[in-house]
Amino acid sequence: MTATLEPPVAATPIMVPRVTFEPRDAEPEPIATGELAIEVRDFSFWYGQVQALQHVSLTVPRRAVTALIGPSGCGKSTFLRSINRMNDLISGTRVEGEIVVEGASVYGSEIDLVAHRQRVGMVFQRPNPFPKSIYDNVAYGPALNALCSRRDLPDLVEQCLRRAALWDEVRDRLDAPATGLSGGQQQRLCIARALGNQPTVLLMDEPCSALDPIATQRVEELIFELKRDYTIVIVTHNMQQAARVSDFTGFFDRGGLLVELGGTNQIFTNPKHERTEAYITGRFG
Repeated sequence: MTATLEPPVAATPIMVPRVTFEPRDAEPEPIATGELAIEVRDFSFWYGQVQALQHVSLTVPRRAVTALIGPSGCGKSTFLRSINRMNDLISGTRVEGEIVVEGASVYGSEIDLVAHRQRVGMVFQRPNPFPKSIYDNVAYGPALNALCSRRDLPDLVEQCLRRAALWDEVRDRLDAPATGLSGGQQQRLCIARALGNQPTVLLMDEPCSALDPIATQRVEELIFELKRDYTIVIVTHNMQQAARVSDFTGFFDRGGLLVELGGTNQIFTNPKHERTEAYITGRFG
């Protein structure tokens, strides 16, 4: 059964001992089919004989932040990596079902993986800048994929660094090694690098787990700004972060089951499934 986004209902707050959540003024509006960036239909995934995801069906709206929460080992990261087929690099994997991104079937025979991975950017748990200069980290992808002329490349690099809220901090040392940046700066550089490929969807797998609180706040503010132009899906173990940055939240349980998907207000204040309530109130995790 497909998880759908429904209109808001009157919420009856529950006791949440581990999460301080301030409801927003209003839930997001219901999403029309034409406004969907990602559609997942009965998707299952195996590592060899081990099934990591079971019959996941959901929709992700354009230009919004969708957070995926759940206990460790429940398949959140596996699902995220399935969207841009990074799991293809692991031998013995197998999939059933369908993932459609901007109208293209990700596992279809006609998919152009290079073009697909340009459309679907990925930011990982730990910053992983190339062993190159700050400039070359951002310029490498657009130059390799001929996304703009050499003459326009400096402007594109500046634009991406500005969008990643990093330009003012590095504008005078673009030739310096990227590895010399702080952890938070490196993560924002990795976001700028992903933006250089001009994606429509940005996937973030625990992007703040290795950062201090100040760097985390900057990345969260950046996520809020980027959703104006990009569809963002973020995996996080930090439920307060999910509450702060996301418009929609999906809860995965152990065994790779998607239990519930809805507006973030509804998930955190009036979850429909008792298993969701048990997780966000800290009764298991």
